[in-house]
Amino acid sequence: MTQMDVQTSAAAVDRGRPVIEMRDISITFGAVQALSEVSVRIHPGEVHALMGENGAGKSTLIKALTGVYSIDAGQVLVDGEEREFHSPAAAQAAGISTVYQEVNLVPNLSVAENMLLGREPRRFGAINVRAMNRQARETLERLGLDVDPASLLGDHPIAIQQLVAIARAVDVEARVLILDEPTSSLDADEVEKLFEVMRRLRDQGVAIVFVSHFLDQVYEIADRMTILRNGRLVEERMVSATSQLELVKLMIGRELESLDRLERRGTRETSGEREPVLRALGIGRKGSLEATDLALYEGEVIGLAGLLGSGRTELARLLFGADTCDTGEITVRSERRRFRSPRHAIDRKVAFSSEDRKAEGVVGDLTVADNMLLALQASRGWLRPIPQATRNELVDRYVEALDIRPADPTLLMRNLSGGNQQKVLLARWLITQPEVLILDEPTRGIDVGAKAQIQAEVAALAAQGMSVVFISAELEEVLRLSDRLVVMRDRRKIDERVNEDVTVADVLETIAGESRLEEASDA
Repeated sequence: MTQMDVQTSAAAVDRGRPVIEMRDISITFGAVQALSEVSVRIHPGEVHALMGENGAGKSTLIKALTGVYSIDAGQVLVDGEEREFHSPAAAQAAGISTVYQEVNLVPNLSVAENMLLGREPRRFGAINVRAMNRQARETLERLGLDVDPASLLGDHPIAIQQLVAIARAVDVEARVLILDEPTSSLDADEVEKLFEVMRRLRDQGVAIVFVSHFLDQVYEIADRMTILRNGRLVEERMVSATSQLELVKLMIGRELESLDRLERRGTRETSGEREPVLRALGIGRKGSLEATDLALYEGEVIGLAGLLGSGRTELARLLFGADTCDTGEITVRSERRRFRSPRHAIDRKVAFSSEDRKAEGVVGDLTVADNMLLALQASRGWLRPIPQATRNELVDRYVEALDIRPADPTLLMRNLSGGNQQKVLLARWLITQPEVLILDEPTRGIDVGAKAQIQAEVAALAAQGMSVVFISAELEEVLRLSDRLVVMRDRRKIDERVNEDVTVADVLETIAGESRLEEASDA
């Protein structure tokens, strides 16, 4: 009896021979064992979720299948025949296509040009634009997508671009479609449209591998799942036969601790004689944010709530000096300032972790240690290097405190999972010992275990006296952590309240109520 036979749930239904079978896959990077004897089966006409914490081995397994990484041990079988892919192109030729979280297309080309890039129909040596648009339109219609193939890709929202990337994979006759965190930047309506396309493809016999940290979405769309932990196979399960609580326990190897049990010293008293650590008076930027007031007090978490585009990120960037205010001023410990650069903010103990981890945070070709120490080194100046003993002490302390995995500070940052990269970025700012910490979507796209660790760390920092501005698209998360709520809409502050018995419905009604009031006044 094989390892997979032992670990497959009795409820699993065999749909015939798998289109893809990976047997006992092992991969090491130096001294780090990334995968150890992992097996997975992907069946045609099925959505198969790949589950696990950040660092569990999901991305490594995908890259092993698609020829990005070489396999140290194990087999990959396609339709029962052993295959070995040395590049993504070789995997694609075998019918295996991957659509990553960051859409890898060309925004200044048309939808059709992106879909048929490198495979354009030609006539007399030139690209036949009419035939290209016709072929693209047929593929889009087959997926139920009403998109003009001649339109510029960059003119479409990210959700449509994601669907175009899927259409491109379908056009190359993919038999296996791998979707890596495809919903992380989509709203509810866009997710539903993506799921419609996925169901169409599933019903046409395409095997879909779905990677997501949104458990509700997994339960809505997936048929079967494979659970990984620390680079090892935990179990293969039918989704319908597994509760969410059971899944979380399998993923993290323990019961998920509740934040409700954390002791907080943060105060909800924001009035009276206390002076704020930071006060923003009328700060704004033309076309970005209307004039806004905000006071941050010692030891409290302020949650910025609002829909996408409401002005949350714009306010955070102005507070840090990443964007320059047109109006207003900021007072830090009674000192009036207008931050004209992040350096000014850092010098005054204000730190900011951007929502765009890839573009504005992670330096992939530097080590974990170098990434962690970037802000401290910048504040000291590049002519005053951090002593080696201090480097080692700081890095070791925060690797342990934030449970960064693998616990090897010499690894390149790009080789870490998204959740562990996020922990390194949090450590980067904690090392500077800020008084104000601004976190913009610090838990986006990471697993439940890493998310709980970061939330617990935020609560602990506030209990130690740090002022925290916390932004998240997940209102439940904002409500769970915040002492005070600021509600944003249409790039302005519409409400501020102490977070006592506030519900998600209350926040949504505040946003919708503002909308109705405006509509009434316009009438």
